[in-house]
Amino acid sequence: MDKYGVFGNPIKHSLSPTIHTQFAKQTGINISYDKILAPINEFSSSARQFINQGAKGFNVTVPFKLDAFKLATKLTTNAQTAGAVNTIKVDGQTLIGENTDGIGLVNDLVKNLNINLKDKVILILGAGGATRGILLPLLKQRPKRIMIANRTTSKAINLAKDFSSHGKTCGFGLEKVKHEPVDIIINATSASLDGKMPDIANGVANGSICYDLMYGTQTPFMNWAQKNNAKMVVDGLGMLVEQAAAAFEFWTGKQPGTQKVIANLRS
Repeated sequence: MDKYGVFGNPIKHSLSPTIHTQFAKQTGINISYDKILAPINEFSSSARQFINQGAKGFNVTVPFKLDAFKLATKLTTNAQTAGAVNTIKVDGQTLIGENTDGIGLVNDLVKNLNINLKDKVILILGAGGATRGILLPLLKQRPKRIMIANRTTSKAINLAKDFSSHGKTCGFGLEKVKHEPVDIIINATSASLDGKMPDIANGVANGSICYDLMYGTQTPFMNWAQKNNAKMVVDGLGMLVEQAAAAFEFWTGKQPGTQKVIANLRS
């Protein structure tokens, strides 16, 4: 039985064991997959202990994605540009760090929701780690441009500059968001966790596809989008399942089906 798991703090709420167990059943691979609560300053020692027990890989969630980035001895392009790791594969003495968040988002948008991202204008709210993690895979889809709006303007400008060699990006303050509609709005702020909505112009949502990275609850952003005539309003559950599928394939070489798993979780 191949040993996998997910590290986080808190971790009780994690759906990862449910998701990966369904993937394993589909692909005929025998795995164990555990939730591991690592003490805040002891991620590295907890991870090494798990590796010493014969683990083949593990996922990493909040707040350890930067610690996992430091722990990895080799990084994929996605992990390198994201500056964070959510998946580690144990290959002998090598710990390969990957970031599947952006792949998960793109696969949910393109495969599950049938949205073509080419030549689209995308507005991302927030300029933190979540945005950094999704930018490269989004830019690979060749949108017309990606605009990053953030409470602290300089953070948005600097993040846009960091990725400008991969496609057309610009950054500005939340107050600069215009009343003109865009194709897609992605909420990557932590405002949903606090039950708040970033203060932006309402007209930007008119006819837009609005996607919240958060899942499991109707967020203030989703309520705002519905109120302001968004064409489609979606939470991040599909992204969660798709990033897990990318991690599963990264470890095992087998690509699991996701749509049935998403439907199971929704019900």
